[in-house]
Amino acid sequence: MATRVSEIMSTRVVTIEMDDRLTIVKEIFDSAPFHHLLVIENDSLQGVLSERDYLRTLSPHIGSIGETERDSDTLQRRAHQVMSRDPITIAPEADIKTAGQLMLAHDIGCLPVMAFSKIVGIITWKDLLRAFCHDELVPQQE
Repeated sequence: MATRVSEIMSTRVVTIEMDDRLTIVKEIFDSAPFHHLLVIENDSLQGVLSERDYLRTLSPHIGSIGETERDSDTLQRRAHQVMSRDPITIAPEADIKTAGQLMLAHDIGCLPVMAFSKIVGIITWKDLLRAFCHDELVPQQE
């Protein structure tokens, strides 16, 4: 039987609001072991903000001796200005092969997991890799 998304997804999801500033995003990414934030408005998923999106937006001079006011102003941008819109999502009952195919087809690193229009989890490429490697290491019962 195929492994379902719900079996390997993370249910600890961190969300931010559309108008949250990148200073908040920086604090989260600096202190947390994950690389994707779900952006919501009125409890509805609007986008995904990856650490890569965030870093691409920042000036490379932030935190250096050459930092200028213009550089630090990049941290005042809002989440909705940086996030990826119209995120590809997946249902918790979908199999992980489908999740992997979606991530590859859309060149994305995570899928918000949705049930009845509510966020119930998130699955990343690392979750998939861990599951596929675990399946290879543990002999299947027949």
